[in-house]
Amino acid sequence: MTADSGDNSAASRVRMGRPGTVGAGRDRFGLTGTSQAFDPRIVAIRPDLADIAVAGTYFAPHYAAPMMRSGVLPAAALRASPSLDAEQTSELLFGEGFALLDLTGGWAWGYCLADHYVGYLAAEALGAPIAPTHRVQMVEAMLHSAPDAASGGPGVLPRGALVMGEAEGEWLATAHGYLPLAALVEVGVTENDPAGLAEAMIGTPYVWGGRTAKGIDCSGLVQLAWAAAGIQLPRDTDLQLAALGADKDVDPARLARGDLVFFPGHVGIMADAATIVHASQHWMEVRAEPLADLIARTKAEGHEVPVSGAKRLRRP
Repeated sequence: MTADSGDNSAASRVRMGRPGTVGAGRDRFGLTGTSQAFDPRIVAIRPDLADIAVAGTYFAPHYAAPMMRSGVLPAAALRASPSLDAEQTSELLFGEGFALLDLTGGWAWGYCLADHYVGYLAAEALGAPIAPTHRVQMVEAMLHSAPDAASGGPGVLPRGALVMGEAEGEWLATAHGYLPLAALVEVGVTENDPAGLAEAMIGTPYVWGGRTAKGIDCSGLVQLAWAAAGIQLPRDTDLQLAALGADKDVDPARLARGDLVFFPGHVGIMADAATIVHASQHWMEVRAEPLADLIARTKAEGHEVPVSGAKRLRRP
């Protein structure tokens, strides 16, 4: 069997099958079988190595059992290849889990546990796994060196960051510093207004692959908002639309707050029946604007069918 990525490039192909007659000798064999496609964004497989979880489906020269790690930077760029010049495809937030499959030359390759998104992180972004107790619910929360609002701090954690600690009065004591409990919610506690979380990000710069108030993209905004409501969505727009089945379809003429509207390569969350909040490349920021304006602009860009789908998610 041959597993090909969507781009069908040689670097993305691996083979498995039955020994054949190609090449005499014990160290050579031919492989035959049918082809099976995989999405390299969410299937951890390279020409030289793959996640052991796919061993029954795809062949690779070597398999690795992932080692669990957690993010130790406020947000670390997940990249398409092991280079600072490579495209940022997503971000791993502080405390989020990462399945490490390979560590070479200061780069870690694996996938984010929350959405299984595959890529490379700088090795310094990862530390020992934690059992998080709280999640940052504010847009940003400052780590303090002492349980005192006047104290300095080692950094700022973004919304969605996960931390482990013990409450001391109005503070959470962690191995990295103190966080005000008012900025946190306990892990497992969900919020009931994802559209409000998206609205709180209005004015945030648009950054491809971003997931924080320093910069965010359209699917990152939707993913972050609904994760806080207890629903984990895939990372990219097309993956999100594909993951939300027909049972979640909603009539675009009957939209309500929190509904998701998908466009070719884009997604936003409705603030009300007529207003959409989205991280816009056109405006280069998170903005609320009339849905009708976005539809008209999408049509003007050459898309005869501007709306790819509308979905209403059910809260757990």
